[in-house]
Amino acid sequence: MRRIVDSGWQNISAIRRHKAGQFGAPCHALLHTVEAVNKGLLLCLIVLCGVLAGTPAHVSAQAQTLTPSSAIDSGLASQVQQFALEASRKVAIPGLRLQVQVGQLDPRLRLAPCTSVQPYLPSGTRLWGATRIGLRCIDGAARWNVFLPIRVDVFGPALVANAPLPAGHVLAAADLRSAEVNLAATPTAPLARQNLAIGRALGRPLAAGSAVQAVDLRARLWFAAGDSVRLVAAGSGWRIHGEGQAMAPGVEGQRVRVRTDSGRIVSGVAVAERLVEVAL
Repeated sequence: MRRIVDSGWQNISAIRRHKAGQFGAPCHALLHTVEAVNKGLLLCLIVLCGVLAGTPAHVSAQAQTLTPSSAIDSGLASQVQQFALEASRKVAIPGLRLQVQVGQLDPRLRLAPCTSVQPYLPSGTRLWGATRIGLRCIDGAARWNVFLPIRVDVFGPALVANAPLPAGHVLAAADLRSAEVNLAATPTAPLARQNLAIGRALGRPLAAGSAVQAVDLRARLWFAAGDSVRLVAAGSGWRIHGEGQAMAPGVEGQRVRVRTDSGRIVSGVAVAERLVEVAL
């Protein structure tokens, strides 16, 4: 038994002396018994297994590194464009020309490779001007969902200025012409009929070729304070008329109070020459 212990000590000592740099501190301890030898070997084995076990984990992580997908390839861009056009036509007024421009994803995104990407319309999305389309991976290692910016331009007829016009200018037929404009590029819908613009004064300057919008025109004064006005209230299948005296100037689209012939005060909106619309 003594020889066995001594022999084991000699062998372990040799391993300790020559492999100290690999196994480190746990193998430096003096091993004087068979039990100690077994414990030491076990501890060294645990350390060695830990070193080896770290390698596959690192390789696995590298294998799952996500790839950048900010660039949209031509095939997917065409698919998104066609999808947006078809969805826009369902809600657009007939006769308008539609055009879709596809943008790019955020370059900071890192998306896993995907063999099948499906475009969809996010809830509440309005296909007008700058908007977005949803993209979701339906066949890939990771099921991701992102939003792709697009622009839907809507072209239709509208009134445009023939020449530069200053603020305060009263519009005449010679000042305007009809042209195709991008309706989605203006904050409000441009005017399309001349009777809505002729005789109105500009509230701000207009450049040549600019579309005329209602916000470009000064509000009309339909009547002055003290003028006799007509009152009208209408509903489904009925209409009521009355008369009264305006208690303030009637500015187009603004509320004004009117005293009726019976002395009652009512409130309505000035909508036309000496006409007030009352909501019941």
